[in-house]
Amino acid sequence: MLPDMKIIETIIRDVAQQEILPRFNKIGYELKHDGSLITEADLAADERIHSLLSQHYPGIAFMSEEMTEQQQIDLLTNESEVWCLDPLDGTSNFAAGVPLFASSLSLIKDGEVVMGITYDVNRDEMFTAIKGEGAYLNGERLNCTSSVDELELCVALVDFKRLPADITLRIIQDTPYRSQRNLGSTVLEWVWMAASRGQLYLHGGMKLWDCAAGSLILEESGGMASTLEGNPVFSASVSKRSTVASPSKALYEKWFNYIHER
Repeated sequence: MLPDMKIIETIIRDVAQQEILPRFNKIGYELKHDGSLITEADLAADERIHSLLSQHYPGIAFMSEEMTEQQQIDLLTNESEVWCLDPLDGTSNFAAGVPLFASSLSLIKDGEVVMGITYDVNRDEMFTAIKGEGAYLNGERLNCTSSVDELELCVALVDFKRLPADITLRIIQDTPYRSQRNLGSTVLEWVWMAASRGQLYLHGGMKLWDCAAGSLILEESGGMASTLEGNPVFSASVSKRSTVASPSKALYEKWFNYIHER
């Protein structure tokens, strides 16, 4: 039996509203060893969510972005059930006063994501999915749709920073879509695709906690995603994964084929 989604939603919402949002625009940041940012809000949310999950579900192991890579590898290797948490995705936005950040939690069971939750505390939007049971936004069923069917009419969410140079250069020169955005929060970009907020997505490399919940939510909404190589995005490992996605299967295929044209 899976954990109670309502309990998980309450934990994530309460911690975000009590530990993250009150610190927005009020604290500084530090640099981690990989050059990314971390704030007091990341650490406070991580600690409290870990504590609450352990109280409710002591038999499920816990892994987060804030652990060392070796700790993460050990958990993924040795535990059959693991919570995977990104307490605050979009920390650079958070530190810069940009209200585009979210908390994301997934449950990985036997190497597969079976539950996913992403919460946007600024908009009070709770995106959830259970494998095989659909995806929801604040309790309303998500069903991917697209009002356009050609690349040149699409709004694309693209993170150029991590893409291979040849793909980046060709996209910049061709501009195959109508307009381009980058939210600065991968967990939000996944769920915005699931909610049909934009038609195309491209990212050169994200970690497990960036894609675990979102890939399930998009899949359960009816969207399509793969790596640049055409493989499933989610992998129960700490290696980075690229992403090509769309709410529309037809647009996904056109987008994927365009990216691989030579």
